[in-house]
Amino acid sequence: MFLDRDGTIIEDVGYIDRIDRIALMPWSVDAIRALNRAGLPVVVVTNQSGVARRYFSERFVEEAHQELDRRLAAGGAHIDAYYYCPHHPDGTAPEYRRHCECRKPGRALVDRAAQDLGLDPQRSFVVGDTWLDIGLARASGARGVLVRTGAGAIEEARPKPDLSADAVVDNLAAAVSWILLNRQLSPQSAIRDPQC
Repeated sequence: MFLDRDGTIIEDVGYIDRIDRIALMPWSVDAIRALNRAGLPVVVVTNQSGVARRYFSERFVEEAHQELDRRLAAGGAHIDAYYYCPHHPDGTAPEYRRHCECRKPGRALVDRAAQDLGLDPQRSFVVGDTWLDIGLARASGARGVLVRTGAGAIEEARPKPDLSADAVVDNLAAAVSWILLNRQLSPQSAIRDPQC
């Protein structure tokens, strides 16, 4: 299970450069705990171009993830691993200014997680609030769920002619419900349910 961070698990407030700007969506703890109880590894994959733009450091990204872990743990939930891309081709920090395969929709973060954690991307799901997340799902052979939180409602209103989600749902809780109902189905038999 690969989850986007901003706009999916936490509120998308722009570039998070202070810990006090992290705000969990109201359903995130329960949704992630449901995945944990179902025995599904939960991996966050996130673009963090603020590093390349010098808005914050990689150390801050790690501190933000530690804070997210703390808040989830208070509700009995946990993330198994975090993978992030600090790069951007328009970055102002030369060491991070580049095109790369780890920036979504590139699949390098999923490949790294699959190798590190023994995951099969083709038996996995990607959940996020942008077409980049659905592109990542397609690139890695996973099923993709678009949530309407964050930028998701805007993204849904601007469909991509060559890209579609396996499901479009209201939020992470609805995505987890859909996944738990559909995880035994083959990708070909997954059903798009805009009402989930």
